Amino acid sequence: MMGSQQNVLNQLVSFILGASAAAVLIVFFLSAGQGQWSTGLSSWANESTATAPAAAVAKEANLTSSAAHVEEKASQAAAPEQDLELEKLLAAVADEHRNIIMTSVNEAWAAEGSLLDLFLEGFRAGEGIARFVDHLLIVALDDGALNRCRAVHPHCYRLTVAGRNLSSEKVFMSEDYLDLVWSKVKLQQRILELGYNFLFTDVDILWFRDPFERMSMAAHMVTSSDFYIGGAYNTANFPNTGFLYVRSSRRAVAAMEEWRAARAAYPGKHEQQVLNEIKRELVAKRGVRIQFLDTAHNGGFCSNTRDFATLYTMHANCCVGLGAKLHDLRNLLAEWRAYSQLPGGDPRRRGPVRWKVPGICIH
Repeated sequence: MMGSQQNVLNQLVSFILGASAAAVLIVFFLSAGQGQWSTGLSSWANESTATAPAAAVAKEANLTSSAAHVEEKASQAAAPEQDLELEKLLAAVADEHRNIIMTSVNEAWAAEGSLLDLFLEGFRAGEGIARFVDHLLIVALDDGALNRCRAVHPHCYRLTVAGRNLSSEKVFMSEDYLDLVWSKVKLQQRILELGYNFLFTDVDILWFRDPFERMSMAAHMVTSSDFYIGGAYNTANFPNTGFLYVRSSRRAVAAMEEWRAARAAYPGKHEQQVLNEIKRELVAKRGVRIQFLDTAHNGGFCSNTRDFATLYTMHANCCVGLGAKLHDLRNLLAEWRAYSQLPGGDPRRRGPVRWKVPGICIH
């Protein structure tokens, strides 16, 4: 949980002021108990003690899309050739429970030595998470990104945004940026319609431990938090959809449809802002259970604990420019390696274990 309410408000004010002047680059269950995924992406060891009632979970099971249902939805695809390619890739990348991890890159982020390389390196350096790369789908936003992806990873998908060149850095909230992020939500909805669960992770997020250990099996949707007020299902928390898990069901598809439709009611806002606007309605009227991840475990440069003993992922948000992101994330990964090489009995592993500061963005 974050610090005092005053600290939260101070961080929020700083975040908003920084974002208003920023230009950023383009480009998913916190259990109040200790529910874990022990083997694959979705093998639960324990049910969360803070999840919704069992009756609600059972009811949701009746709403989950059956294989016949999702196949029927697939046959109605508007772009059958592209849909067929997506289906083939999903079948290849998914685990036995139809879970996939996905990220997206443009040419600048996929270039050699850039964020994609660092992102993949994080899985190798993390604690027992290298296996997740086998279930990773990389969404390329331009031909350069697709070519580079194919050079380093077997599962690459080209997402086309009509009339947009997404290969270079885009100004935050520009038309190109907005079209991109909303196209991402459309793709995510299609993945759910095809009967797969997805965990979307921005490519400027380093993974250190298995984030599924912090997730609740009762949630329909799990999102990281820009600011965590407290309470896993407290809609006062501020979502960050750069790390978002959604479990395939009719309810989830309907929620995605409503999310996309709400764009018209909030013109000029990106998908995260719109989700923040409609989150209470999704919960109250649609029965969607949204879990917010604690920044003590799934942190970001906007709000973090600087403690490797509790950290699972770190997002380079509130950070302007590719160079700045790379600088701070590289330093953070180097600090993680030094920490992870300490002997298991070393008291320094018990935390708090803080990294070197200042960075360009992380402080």
